[in-house]
Amino acid sequence: MAERKVAVVAIGGNSLIKDKQHQTVEDQYLAAKETTYHIADMIEAGWDVAIGHGNGPQVGFILRRSEIAHKVEGMHEIPLDVCGADSQGAIGYALQQTLQTELYKRGIHKPIATVITQVMVDKNDPAFANPSKPIGGFMDEAEAKTREADMGWSVVEDAGRGWRRVVASPLPKEVVELKSVKTLISNGVVVITVGGGGIPVIDMGEREFRGVAAVIDKDFASGLLANLIDADLFLISTAVEKVALNYGKPNQKWLDHMTLSEAKGYLQEGIHFAKGSMAPKIQAIVWFLEAGGKQAIITNPENIGKALRGETGTWIVP
Repeated sequence: MAERKVAVVAIGGNSLIKDKQHQTVEDQYLAAKETTYHIADMIEAGWDVAIGHGNGPQVGFILRRSEIAHKVEGMHEIPLDVCGADSQGAIGYALQQTLQTELYKRGIHKPIATVITQVMVDKNDPAFANPSKPIGGFMDEAEAKTREADMGWSVVEDAGRGWRRVVASPLPKEVVELKSVKTLISNGVVVITVGGGGIPVIDMGEREFRGVAAVIDKDFASGLLANLIDADLFLISTAVEKVALNYGKPNQKWLDHMTLSEAKGYLQEGIHFAKGSMAPKIQAIVWFLEAGGKQAIITNPENIGKALRGETGTWIVP
């Protein structure tokens, strides 16, 4: 029997939403279908796969609906951690249904499961002292200040567009459902997990977990998962075929290959990778390799098959 190869594939929440014109649930389903087609290629090539995904836009929609329903009908608002759980379920549903359909077409009868996943963060993480991730809709100053006083929100004025709530982005420390995820993978199940970076929880003591209003970077959580399950590969699927130095500038240079020390050097220079997009992906891979990870790839969904054959993508190795 061939040796089993395990990969963690992290896909962006934005890969489910092509653009402003394609945001409906149906649009997201069709986008999921495109992505899972390429993941099916991996599975057909013999990989066991755990899929992590982003959820930024989707959580934004859930929050927005909640805010409108509260204003119009006086309905209770949904806490951020519960929005995260809702999005894990809905995105998992789209991914598992489209992937199941594609695998069946190919005669591959592999079970797929979504695990609603909590990820523990440190309640003393410095990020909590400096919340910076904007979430939810815009408010006027009066509403922002009222919510700050009554609900303990952190609010900031956002570039003249109004006021917004900001939350912390702490680092993931532990995948609470790790044992379940490992059991499923070792039994050949494709697992969709750490959705949106996981539902952030803190340990109140004696393993009593409580959800917190925070956002965990999904690439950091997927990289942690890859280390914890001893994955053979950590693959980040994003909007570009390869990583570039000086992206978008006249001296842009595409990279086929990077070592861990090169990746750390480029990160330290601080000029190559955009803070909100490529930098966290490179950082996630650096941490994965430093903790003993074997290899990582960054590419776009349609090039996953080619990248695995070494024909494209950016490979990052120890």
